[in-house]
Amino acid sequence: MSSAQDPFYIVKEEIQESIDKLLSTFHQWKRMPVDSQEQQNLAKELLVGCESIDWQVDELDKAIAVAARDPAWYGIDVVELDKRRRWTSTARTQVGNVKKTVIAGKELDGTSTSNINGMRRELMRLPNSSHQFDRSNQYAVQNNDDLISSESDRQLLLIKKQDEELDELSASVERIGGVGLTIHEELLAQEKIIDELGTEMESTSNRLDFVQKKVGMVMKKAGAKGQFMMILFLVVLFIVLFVLVFFT
Repeated sequence: MSSAQDPFYIVKEEIQESIDKLLSTFHQWKRMPVDSQEQQNLAKELLVGCESIDWQVDELDKAIAVAARDPAWYGIDVVELDKRRRWTSTARTQVGNVKKTVIAGKELDGTSTSNINGMRRELMRLPNSSHQFDRSNQYAVQNNDDLISSESDRQLLLIKKQDEELDELSASVERIGGVGLTIHEELLAQEKIIDELGTEMESTSNRLDFVQKKVGMVMKKAGAKGQFMMILFLVVLFIVLFVLVFFT
């Protein structure tokens, strides 16, 4: 099977496009101002993208494991299997590095902001014990909200993907149903033709029986002399036709 027809390479190209888009978004995230709303939105998008790509790579690994049970049946060898495993491992490493960096960046941003606020309060000599507690609670709530939002986005993405797969399955079922209906109509047409042919054969058989009876009656009325004369006439007719065909 060529690479263009191998489902692995088709899925691989789709995943690679997702990884390239993820890395582009990641570089954009690093250039954003620290703790800005734009950076937080990109961080959520990156985490959702990492979850989606991880799931796709896991499914691809499962397909590789199935092919490894009987490589000859799938038309691949051990070298090709190792090559595919290395690619999935590299893809998982790239996505994992992006995910770790984004998570670490969010935690670092939260820690840096808290330290800066603490230093400002210390310089201004304001009582900040209760404020620090409130701010910590605020960060904890914000982190929880971010986690819930990320999980919700991931679930929505998975549901959307499942809906697309169901739509494709529904279209396939409709196509199969159309093919089955066409076959049914062809069978009905063939059955009709066979019935008509049977009727024609029955009619022809009846006519043949009628002719045979008529010939029998004529032969019976003619007697032995009449039969001899008829045979003699047919022999003479055959000779005449033979001469006309082969000697003229």
